[in-house]
This record gives sequence, C-alpha cells and structure tokens, in this order.
Amino acid sequence: MSTKSSRKGLGKGLSALLGDDPVLDQKKTRDIEIVSLTEIEPNPDQPRKRFTPDEIGSLAASIREKGILQPILVRPNPRGGVRYEIVAGERRWRAAQQAALHDVPVLVQHFSDTEALEVALIENIQRVDLNPMEEAESYTRLIEAHDYTQEQLAEAVSKSRSHIANTLRLMKLPVRVCDALRGGELTAGHARALVGHPDADTIAREIIALGLSVRETEKRVSTEKRVQQKVAPPAKDTDTLALEGDLAAALKAKVTIKHGPAGNGTIQITYKSLDQLDELCERFGL
Repeated sequence: MSTKSSRKGLGKGLSALLGDDPVLDQKKTRDIEIVSLTEIEPNPDQPRKRFTPDEIGSLAASIREKGILQPILVRPNPRGGVRYEIVAGERRWRAAQQAALHDVPVLVQHFSDTEALEVALIENIQRVDLNPMEEAESYTRLIEAHDYTQEQLAEAVSKSRSHIANTLRLMKLPVRVCDALRGGELTAGHARALVGHPDADTIAREIIALGLSVRETEKRVSTEKRVQQKVAPPAKDTDTLALEGDLAAALKAKVTIKHGPAGNGTIQITYKSLDQLDELCERFGL
C-alpha cells in the first residue's frame, strides 16, 4: 500500500507522476524506449473500459500523419509474459495498432498496483475520458483493495471529498441504470437523483424516453418523495370493519364508513347499476 507521503506526490497530478517532481524522480527509475507493439499489453484494471471506434480512428489518422507525439506510460509487466503493461495511454496503443505501426515510444516507470491505478485514474480524469461509472468503480477498487479512506483517495486523485462521496453513491444504483450511465444515456446528475429511489429503473426509462433534464428529474423525484411521505390514514378498527360487512350484507352493496375527528362521519354506499340503485331506494322506502 502507498505511504501517505507518496499519496501526496500522486495528488499533485500527472506531471508529478511522470517525473517532473524531483522527489519522485529519485525514487523511480525511468527511461524512454522504442518497443514493439507486441511487447505491450493493456492493464486489466484500467479504469476506462469504453473506447469508441470514432475516437480510435481519428487518433489513428493523426498518428499516420504525425506519429505518436507523447510516449505511452508503461511499467514492467507484474504478471510476466508480455514485457510491459500499459499504465496510461491505452487509446494511443489501440490507435497505433489501427495505424499499422510496429514500434512505439514508451516511458518506463516502476509503479506498484496502487500507484498504477492512481496514475490511470488521474490521466483519464484530467482528460475527462472516464464515464461516471468507470470513475466510481475505480474509486471502489482503491478503497476495497488498498484500504483507502475517502479523504486519502480525494487527496490522491486531486478531487474534493464530496465529489468522491457522490461518485461512490452511484455504485448503489440498479444494474440497468448503471448500464445507461456507462452508455451515456444518463448523466451523473440524473443518476445521483435516482440513488436510493425504490423504482429507479422505471424513472431512468422515463428520463431517456422523454429526454428529461437533470432539473426535471430532480423535481420528478422530489415530488414523488413528498407524496410518499404523507401520513397514511389510520387503519380501521375491527368493529368498524365488522359493521361495514354487516351493512353490505343487508343492503347487498358495498358500504364504506369514515369516522370524523369529532365523533361524526359518513357512510358511503356504492351501487353498480341503476337497477341496484332502485333496489336500495325501495329498501329505504323511497
């Protein structure tokens, strides 16, 4: 697990991680190499899981014309086999494959698993590449696997603690809502309004179908909560229920008795047809 001092270095941002910080530079050997694409593989714990064909194709076209301008950040592969594992720059690696390159420049650094995840998180967050669910899942992995507190995590990735807490709350959403968030059908604002709602799935479908804004969603959820919080009428006592049954049997119609606050009340008789109404009138001598 990273020490507190190393977390502070990581919290400075991507420039510190790449060696601009002299303290970090002393601790980690680093070198730039030109290596074959076959000697590099993605990190299975990479926070970002979705890469669209358009963005890879656009970057591949740029690489064909100008080459790779920024080295791919890698570390010696902790699982063995292929020589290096990508820490940051998987999109460049994919685009280089599409551009039919054989060799690419890499920046080699020796990172622990925790540091590698932090680096990948910081790079993607700074580029706004992660969708909200990818960010939430990455934060969860750091907390569960490396015993981070939310405060330590906020410091490491240069985010506020409230941002960390709000993002982690998204993990409580139903699976289908999470999938919509990953796919861009819902925003983080929509999702936060749905956290804890017993029927989040249904409301999420409404948001997508009707194109509701975040504010409209919040108003929809808030209104529903107020309705649910209204005090339900007290349950009828057994004597009232028995009297309703006796009257219904005598009149052959549904009878509802409602007691008022001062000992008063109403009796409601429900008929199903005009013939039944005529029968009721005869019973009352009308």
